[in-house]
Amino acid sequence: MSENFPYLTIKTGTTHEVVIKKSRFICSLTRIKSEAEAQAFIAETSKANRKANHNCFAYLLGDQDQIQRESDNGEPSGTAGVPILEALKMEHLHDVCAVVTRYFGGIKLGAGGLIRAYSNTTTGAIHQAGIIKRIQQVTLDITTPYSLYDQVNYYLNQETLAQATPDYGTDVIIHVYVDEADAEHYITELTNRFNNQLTIHKGELSFHEVEVN
Repeated sequence: MSENFPYLTIKTGTTHEVVIKKSRFICSLTRIKSEAEAQAFIAETSKANRKANHNCFAYLLGDQDQIQRESDNGEPSGTAGVPILEALKMEHLHDVCAVVTRYFGGIKLGAGGLIRAYSNTTTGAIHQAGIIKRIQQVTLDITTPYSLYDQVNYYLNQETLAQATPDYGTDVIIHVYVDEADAEHYITELTNRFNNQLTIHKGELSFHEVEVN
């Protein structure tokens, strides 16, 4: 995964419905880790909406969208699956499956109308679900005497660094998450600011999710 293209995905699964000229369009959205999960979600959603006229879908898998699939499920070619897929790609999402169910309302929408309907329903579901960015961070375990705890904590809060619950013993061990690229900067800054009175250990890399909208 390139640092120039952050990994984005939906925050949570959701269902979003719109009515366009009496047709109901329902987008069911979920995160996936494999094609098997995507196919299972498509089957489950289609079964729950077995009386619908169409259950069209698209999904993306991989940090670079190595796997892309879409289906019009009986709608005119290119009017459903591709617009759903493009809606996911427009938001730069990864590892997401969308199924848009249509209950036909008796009024034909035409190719342009269908494309807009499937695209906009998917986009609405994405915004309802929310988007998160997965970032690679390291844990800094900062051991500080109680006499410095408030000062260290104040500095960390000023820097808006996320913290886990501290460990209280002979000293306090504060656990903070920092971007990998910033780790050495914070180690140097803390060491200098508190005159070498802190013991700082850098932990292993891990992924954390940050809401972006």
